[in-house]
Amino acid sequence: LRSCSPGRARRTNASRRACLIARFGDIYAQERLDAETLLRTYLSDMEMVQRIIYIAAVESFHAAKMAYRQFKIRVRETLSLGHSGPESLEDTVLDYIVRHEDLYDVQASVNEVIRSMNINPKISFPPEIDFIVISTLIRELCRVAFSMQTLDPPLDIAFGTDGELFSETKYHRSFDSDFTAALVAYHVWPALMENDVVIVKGEAVTKR
Repeated sequence: LRSCSPGRARRTNASRRACLIARFGDIYAQERLDAETLLRTYLSDMEMVQRIIYIAAVESFHAAKMAYRQFKIRVRETLSLGHSGPESLEDTVLDYIVRHEDLYDVQASVNEVIRSMNINPKISFPPEIDFIVISTLIRELCRVAFSMQTLDPPLDIAFGTDGELFSETKYHRSFDSDFTAALVAYHVWPALMENDVVIVKGEAVTKR
């Protein structure tokens, strides 16, 4: 194992949090729109395009969180063999993960996301095309979601369902929404949460 710097994760928590929140915003502004443009070359249905991107975001966070848990277990098992302090084993494990996030097998998560999307009944794609076309978006989301698990407290995305009551605190309405409608027709982008508090609003479409 490579050496680790004790306490690094906690010392850098605030700056890493700020960078990751900014990166999440950048993905929304750049990679999401790139993926949208790419999907529009295969699909004319804008709602389906936006649903695909939203589900890609949700599945990316799910896959990255699962990968993080497994990665942490392996690191803890290895470091516990020679751990003697002065920091707690948990702090030492976190420091190691923060320093060596490059060991995260992001491609395995991307593959997992695409597998999940292929069996999701809410989205469909022309059979000759594969969801791998938006793998750049998925990869960046997996990376940021994995890194967000190293924060204290970790950041996560809000759970959203079609037909839920629209929340002003959680989402912006899309420009093509019915602004008098009370229910979410579908989601465009997830809200970012910290301990059940909205940090960055998501985007949703409301229709009657």
